[in-house]
Amino acid sequence: MTLQFPKVHTDSLNKVFVSFYIGGKRYRLYNGKRINSTTDPNSYPLDQRLSIAKVLAAEIYSYLLNGGVLLSYRSSNVVIGKLSDIDYIKQALDSKLAGDYSKKYKAMLQFSFECLKQEIGSSKLSVRGLKNILSRYCSGVSHNTLKRHLNVLINEAVSLGLESNPMTEIKSKKSKAVLHKPFDDIATLLEDIKAFNKHLNLCCLLTFGCLLRPHREVRELTWGDFSNDLNYITLSGFRNKSGRNRIVPVPGFIKPYLNPKGLNDNIFTGEQDSRNPDYFKTLWSRYKKQTKLLKQGQTLYSFRHTGAIEIFKRTGSITKLQKAMGHSSINVSLTYLRGLEIAELKEEDMPIIK
Repeated sequence: MTLQFPKVHTDSLNKVFVSFYIGGKRYRLYNGKRINSTTDPNSYPLDQRLSIAKVLAAEIYSYLLNGGVLLSYRSSNVVIGKLSDIDYIKQALDSKLAGDYSKKYKAMLQFSFECLKQEIGSSKLSVRGLKNILSRYCSGVSHNTLKRHLNVLINEAVSLGLESNPMTEIKSKKSKAVLHKPFDDIATLLEDIKAFNKHLNLCCLLTFGCLLRPHREVRELTWGDFSNDLNYITLSGFRNKSGRNRIVPVPGFIKPYLNPKGLNDNIFTGEQDSRNPDYFKTLWSRYKKQTKLLKQGQTLYSFRHTGAIEIFKRTGSITKLQKAMGHSSINVSLTYLRGLEIAELKEEDMPIIK
C-alpha cells in the first residue's frame, strides 16, 4: 500500500482533523479513536490544536505503515473492518449533530437519517431506495428539502469510508415558488389582528414596517437588537437568512407598541428564551379561521411583501429594495417583484399612433 504522510486541516468550526487516502478513498480523523489512540486535538485550546494534530498525523502514519487497520465504532463496541452503509451514515449524523448548527437543521438531518434507516436497514444504499424515500413527497419543495439533507449525510458518510453517493444520479424536482399575495387595506387588517392578539399584531407590524422575516428574525428579537432610541434594529449575519449584517430603520407607527426591558430579554416573552419556532405559525392559523378579511394566497409573509411594494413604489430603486429585504442578490429581489404583481409598464409607455 502506498501511503503519503497525512495532512492537517482546520474546518469552518475551527476544529482540526487529519486527512489521508487509502485505496483512493479519503479519510478524515478528528481524533485517534480509530487507531486506538487517546490523542484528541480538539480537546485542547485553539492555539494548541494544530501542534497536537501534527502528533496525531504522525501516529496515524506510523500505525498504518506498520499494517494497522482503521477501527470503526458501532455504539460503544469497537469492531474491525468495514461497516454497513447505515452505520457509516449514523457516524455522519453524529458528526453533524456535534457541530454548531441550528436546532431546525439538526432535526431535519435526524429525520432524514430515520427515513434512510427505515428504507435500507442493513442493505446497501441504492438509487432505488433513495427514490422510494423521496417518492413519498409530492411537493417539489418538500422533495428537494429532504433530498438536500440526505445528500449532506451521505456526502459526510463518503468522507468516513462509504463507497459512493447514489444521490448524484437523482435530479431535483421542479417546484413553483410560493407567491404571497399582498394586502390591499393594510390598516384595517392590522386593527383586526390587534384585537385578536397583541403578539401577532407586533409581529405583523415588524414584518411589514421593517421587512423582517417573521418566523425567526422577528420571533428571536431582543431589546438589545434595538438602538437606544428605538430608531434602528441591528441583526448580525448569523441571525438572518442572507448571512450578512443587517440594519433596518424602525418606522414611527411601530414605536408605540415597543416597551423595552432587559437588553437580553426577548421582546415577546420578557425572558432570555424566545417562543417556539411554530409560535407565529400557530397564531396565524388561528387568526385565519376567525377572520373574513383575508383572501386566497395571503399569508403572514404577505406583510413583508406588501412592505416591499411600498418601498419600491416610493423609491423606484431595486438596490434599496434589496437592502431593505435583506437579500444577498438583486436577482432575488427582481424575482420578488415579478411575484408581487407590480406593473412594469404603464399606459403611457405603450406604443401610440401619431
